[in-house]
Amino acid sequence: MSTTTAPARVLSINPATGDVVAEHPVDTPSRVEEALNRAHAAQRSWRTASLETRAEGLRAIARELRASRQEAATLMTVEMGKPIRQSLAEVDKCVWVCEHYAGHGTATLAAEPVATEWQDSYVQFEPLGVVLAIMPWNYPFWQLLRAAVPAFLAGNTVVLKHASNVTGSALLLAEIVARAGVADGLLAAVVLPSSAVEPLIGDPRIAAVTLTGSDAVGVRVATLCAQHLKPSVLELGGSDPFVVLEDADVAAAAATAVTARFQNVGQSCIAGKRFIVVDAVAEEFEARFAEGALALRVGDPLEDATDLGPMARADLRDELADQVRRAVAAGGRVVCGGEVGGGRGAFYPATIVADVRPGTPLCDEETFGPAAAVIRVPDAVEAIRVANDSRYGLSSSLWTRDLDRARRLAHGIEAGAVFVNAMSASDPRMPFGGVKRSGWGRELGTFGLREFVNVQAVTIAPKA
Repeated sequence: MSTTTAPARVLSINPATGDVVAEHPVDTPSRVEEALNRAHAAQRSWRTASLETRAEGLRAIARELRASRQEAATLMTVEMGKPIRQSLAEVDKCVWVCEHYAGHGTATLAAEPVATEWQDSYVQFEPLGVVLAIMPWNYPFWQLLRAAVPAFLAGNTVVLKHASNVTGSALLLAEIVARAGVADGLLAAVVLPSSAVEPLIGDPRIAAVTLTGSDAVGVRVATLCAQHLKPSVLELGGSDPFVVLEDADVAAAAATAVTARFQNVGQSCIAGKRFIVVDAVAEEFEARFAEGALALRVGDPLEDATDLGPMARADLRDELADQVRRAVAAGGRVVCGGEVGGGRGAFYPATIVADVRPGTPLCDEETFGPAAAVIRVPDAVEAIRVANDSRYGLSSSLWTRDLDRARRLAHGIEAGAVFVNAMSASDPRMPFGGVKRSGWGRELGTFGLREFVNVQAVTIAPKA
């Protein structure tokens, strides 16, 4: 969030072709003021709506998402390059989060009685107000709605500042919510450069902030929230370990690793990134992992058959290529990929680098693209040590046939989630968030539903 001069327009550029697909004017101060006022006014009335009314509002948003499924998915693919099948799945997941909270969230927000000597004592959950959502480009719809839907049900409204390269998706999201007819101003999208976010955080109409982004941006947002005494939820990425022990089903682990690392073109906070494999099965795992990676179909992300499209921007592709080059210079061995091809678009091949050691870029930095680091270790003890040897702690994956062993080892993994014999994934039913420099707070589940509420204690008159 720099202080450079703000641009007059932001561009949506198709990363598969490099063509400009849309130009969006940056909002004027008066337009931002209008959006804040609308969200604030909407919250004043929305907070008084019953939980059942709010739940029905979520169902209405789900219906509009279904009706806009193809339009939304196509726009996401054009703006940031994910394969169309995955964009369609993202819209479906957004429908799920709406319907899940509509069906199961109201009980979590119901008042809870507390046994005391008073006539009546209970805890109720009141909304905070307007939540500022600062969102990234990698899941343009899901990242916003996984935070916004629980906030809506709790009685809050949301002002969205999305990543500039998915501005079209942000505006469509706001339009879809408006078409649901729930409350005018329930979701207000503003088109602003990052340099204009700081005043929003300090605005008295903003009650709380939710951010998904880098840990560097998280530090700045956390500092500003502290200065203004505003709560925040920060999801700041990860370098998730994917641990394969000697008793794992190696074929299943390798097949899952391909999806875990390369879905969404490897641009996921909870993608498996560091593949930590016990020596006894490392050779087999590498071979199977590479076979699956090489079978991925690279091409036009709007084609149904495509598995791997372009990265979201050319500069991000170049940054990833540099991370791979530095890892190889430090002793890593390229198993497959690793070379930027010619032609148009921000394409980068599915890449696996073996013999990677901690202290090299693919271990220490978050790799946001289709490149995987394979790290060999002698045993499970060292595997868990290496898994924890990271400044991040978002999610993790652990592969072993011994489920009792997995439960014991999970206690020692420093991450917000552990997936046993499965890849990391976000789920409306389970809390999502991390530790260390992966941030704080939780989205989703019952914990996410209570992040942006005032936990209000009510005590009524002592007994006569």
